[in-house]
Amino acid sequence: MTGGAVRAGRAVAVALPVLHLAPALTALPAVRRRFLPRLHGLGPPDRVALTFDDGPDPESTPRFLEVLAAHRVRATFFLLGGMLHRAPDLGREIVAAGHEVAVHGWRHDNLLLRGPVATVRELARTRSLITAVTGRRPRFLRPPYGVLTGATVLAARRLGLEPVLWSCWGRDWTRSATGDSVYGTVRSGLAGGGTILLHDSSCAGAPGAWRAGLAALPRLLAECRRQGWAVGPLGAHHRAGSGSLLRAAVGLRRIPESVTRSGRRG
Repeated sequence: MTGGAVRAGRAVAVALPVLHLAPALTALPAVRRRFLPRLHGLGPPDRVALTFDDGPDPESTPRFLEVLAAHRVRATFFLLGGMLHRAPDLGREIVAAGHEVAVHGWRHDNLLLRGPVATVRELARTRSLITAVTGRRPRFLRPPYGVLTGATVLAARRLGLEPVLWSCWGRDWTRSATGDSVYGTVRSGLAGGGTILLHDSSCAGAPGAWRAGLAALPRLLAECRRQGWAVGPLGAHHRAGSGSLLRAAVGLRRIPESVTRSGRRG
């Protein structure tokens, strides 16, 4: 092997991990807010998108559906394939109630540890199950922990999925979460055009933590009404288009060090 070939091989060996890891920088809210607003969940200033992760869970999801029905609000549910496999009727109930379904992965595993083939396989399996069970083909993807990788972005493009994270959340998966704490945490980051993340299941959090998000939900909906924001699913929040997410697969543009220092993990 020539010296040039050796150097090229080394360059590829260095570049591949960088390409895989670079999009994970978007887990920092300050980064995605500035460089990728669609990924941050930003939409029209008179709207707020309401999203839920980690279901469907027979213990908790029906209670969220009851609150949403009482307030005549529709939302987007990011489903785990493994959870839907165990409760397909509940997935159909979500869609029958007028809600949107989206891909969250098969299990709640960090995709940083997955390669391209495994990532595509897992996301494709989840998308296929959601489509078969609910009759709706998902449009959106939110990876577990909000951590994107190069493989995830490329898989999303191949599968016709648009990654969307969130602009505010309630930290409603923690053991110390309460209705008041979830409401206060969401409200501190909530603005017109934002996307709220709550959890309709505690399968990846503290047991029973979903109760805090459920308790906060009516107050959050009331606050959005008071502010004059329409609340609905991501499909009504984002017009069709993939934005500039593919750039994340090959690394973001130059990001000032001050931005990465100030951002908190999403």
